[in-house]
Amino acid sequence: MSQPEGVLDRRVQPVDRRVLGLAAVGVGGFGLAAIYQQTGLGIPCLLHGLTGLNCPLCGSTRMAAAMLRGDLDAAWHFNPVVMVLGPLIGVAVGYQLLAWALESVRVARLPRLKMRPATVDRVTKALLVLMIGYGIARNLV
Repeated sequence: MSQPEGVLDRRVQPVDRRVLGLAAVGVGGFGLAAIYQQTGLGIPCLLHGLTGLNCPLCGSTRMAAAMLRGDLDAAWHFNPVVMVLGPLIGVAVGYQLLAWALESVRVARLPRLKMRPATVDRVTKALLVLMIGYGIARNLV
């Protein structure tokens, strides 16, 4: 039997575990940035410590701390790739969490962002290639 129009189905789709993982990484990253901003303590990069080379994520904590201060110029200087990708991923994750929350309290059902496994695989590989390429390029300059 179908639901009358305007009545929400009682089954709430759970949030994808990858979305929760990305949300945890984002919140943790900004938490570390806040600690760095207050104390100067950060997580040292193992690659940089051993080789002197910058990994693709080097500067991310300082970038996030600069963003928290509103200093976008400094943030761009520390890690421009993460500065662009981070907010894009953050908006997508935030939307997914908002859609789930509104559905959970029976306020509204927003369409969820869904990707086929093959698309997730391609996007993951493309981001990996981008980050490796950026890591190589930043050490050549």
